[in-house]
Amino acid sequence: MSAPDEAAAAGGCTGGAGDGGPAGDHGPGGRFARPRLVLASASPRRLDLLKQIGLVPDLVQAADIDETPLKDEAPRALALRLAIAKAMAAREALGPAADGAVVLAADTVVAAGRRALGKPQDAAEARRFLELLSGRRHRVHGGLCVIDADGRARSRLVTTQVGFKRLSEAEFRAYLASGEWAGKAGGYAIQGRAAAFIPFVSGSYPNVVGLPLVETAVLLAASGIDITAADASPMTGEATP
Repeated sequence: MSAPDEAAAAGGCTGGAGDGGPAGDHGPGGRFARPRLVLASASPRRLDLLKQIGLVPDLVQAADIDETPLKDEAPRALALRLAIAKAMAAREALGPAADGAVVLAADTVVAAGRRALGKPQDAAEARRFLELLSGRRHRVHGGLCVIDADGRARSRLVTTQVGFKRLSEAEFRAYLASGEWAGKAGGYAIQGRAAAFIPFVSGSYPNVVGLPLVETAVLLAASGIDITAADASPMTGEATP
């Protein structure tokens, strides 16, 4: 869900989360066969979050795109643009294999005011990010894009507010020494040691981890993958007896 002062949905792709999606085919014996699900991310955190709602992608197709912000681009706009670009790049990379597949992409942007904090390049940059976040509230923008089996795209932006306590010098040093900051937007992992720094979260917690699950389920359902039938086996689509 979005923070109270953020729009729950944003444009950028055609269609909306409430639109009907393909119903899918039926396998042997009339059992439901869901479309193949492709995750446009190699993030183990996103894989784990999908498993939490009973979904295992049939394929992981990481998207290689330029994630450099545009001039004067707001963090929330960046998150949505990158999610859409990842979905499109992954679908293109699949080639003919994209036929009949649903592609899911996400991007997470940590914002301190209007400044987007990406993945720190080194411990010194991670320290600067943490200093910006220490003792303050910031926003985490999650962009989502799902392209269905017919090539129709749906997108959504989700925003969560996160509050850090004021960090001591010992906490800065210990967290940087842990190495947990590496590869994490904003230089921290809420699901890890940084949880001890965060007394306040308003909105979707899994959005901060990397994938807002409620909104992901809505977009996937509109694209023909319903988590109420999520026990369908990957690849074959045959439901578990």
